[in-house]
Amino acid sequence: MNHYPPTTPRTPITLVTGPLGSGKTTVLRHVLATKPAKMAIVMNEFGEIAIDTKVIEGKNVRIAELGGGCVCCSLLGEFEAAVNEIIQKVAPEMIIVETTGLAEPEALVFNIQEALPQCRLDGVVSVIDADALIRFPELGHTTRLQIEGGDILLLNKIDLIDPDQIEPLETKLRDINPTAAIIRTERCRIDPELLFGLGRKKEIASPAHKHQPEFESFTFTSDKIFSRDCFERFAEDLPSNVYRAKGFVRFEDGAQLFNFVAGRWELEPFESAETQLVFIGKEIAATKSAIVERLKKCEVSSARHFERSGGIP
Repeated sequence: MNHYPPTTPRTPITLVTGPLGSGKTTVLRHVLATKPAKMAIVMNEFGEIAIDTKVIEGKNVRIAELGGGCVCCSLLGEFEAAVNEIIQKVAPEMIIVETTGLAEPEALVFNIQEALPQCRLDGVVSVIDADALIRFPELGHTTRLQIEGGDILLLNKIDLIDPDQIEPLETKLRDINPTAAIIRTERCRIDPELLFGLGRKKEIASPAHKHQPEFESFTFTSDKIFSRDCFERFAEDLPSNVYRAKGFVRFEDGAQLFNFVAGRWELEPFESAETQLVFIGKEIAATKSAIVERLKKCEVSSARHFERSGGIP
């Protein structure tokens, strides 16, 4: 068995955006209650989440312990400086940033990608108030940008509207953002596996609980070495009903952490003894065999044979 030197992946950051009152803080409370991970929740103000433990006053950030290794942070200085301070003081597995309802997410996305090399953007989750969208159908400039910038759109408060109003709302959202996954929610109750990547834990377990009713998942494991070129082509061509995939892939030059959301994907070095992948999507069981077949063609011996035969299996 090959052994690879341990590497520390970049800290994943998820942005939670959306109009005022859409349910962003409700998402954070739900995630804290359901996802076991050492995470830092970053808010402009953390008064809305009950804080009854000690507060660490930093130069750029105020950090309050929430228990279970989680903290809630309020920015006092520049975003980049505050994130650096959080990583130094807390070393979280993941960071979730709740933007204000008036924020345009592009600026933070740019900051993460350009000014925080020790971090990576895990995804942008936009929370949309279905009831408000029915009552006030004219979208403001900021709301439109929040919808456009989302990898995942949580169509929240669907219990407050008529069922026959949901499909037209989804059509409206798809017209603005055709690539994002749209997930219907009540009170932002959602399986966190649908929202977040891996963080620093490398254990991948087959989901023991049921995802949102319209979503399915399956896992793939292999002790083979994979062709990186072949796997990258595989990632580029994942079918549109797969909107989340994550895990570890062993290549000839070492193992990599793979993170895919709504068509955007990346690899980064990470120690793993085998390839372990999870795929989540709509009606994904119907495409499982085709996905697994394409993956197996990326095993080094299979990939080389496939290339020598001119792409003929």
